[in-house]
Amino acid sequence: MEATILIVDDDVSLCHALSEELTEVGYITHWVTNGDDAVDYVLGKSIDVMLLDLKMPNKDGFEVLKELEKYKLGCKIIVLTAYADVRSAVAAAKLGATDFINKPYDFDELLITIRKVMQSSSD
Repeated sequence: MEATILIVDDDVSLCHALSEELTEVGYITHWVTNGDDAVDYVLGKSIDVMLLDLKMPNKDGFEVLKELEKYKLGCKIIVLTAYADVRSAVAAAKLGATDFINKPYDFDELLITIRKVMQSSSD
């Protein structure tokens, strides 16, 4: 079964590039550019993994995590951010993030993380 990944980032160029890279290796991808659309998307459709930026205008990644935490959804959330520090990683994990990747990301590392996160959900 192909996994579905939702990319949430206010950088449209990154969304396009990451979507293409992930599609080339067999994932089904969708992307949105803000937190409100991310929450609406996840509540309306089934996804396996969300790649979530923390720093976005209006509703940031932390607010998305807080809102989604209420729904106890099955999707795994990997935080993908240029503003990575230990405090942010711990705060995101407490709100339900499964893993944390720094931008600029290494695509091979990202793939390994996605596979690891998906494997943990099927164990």
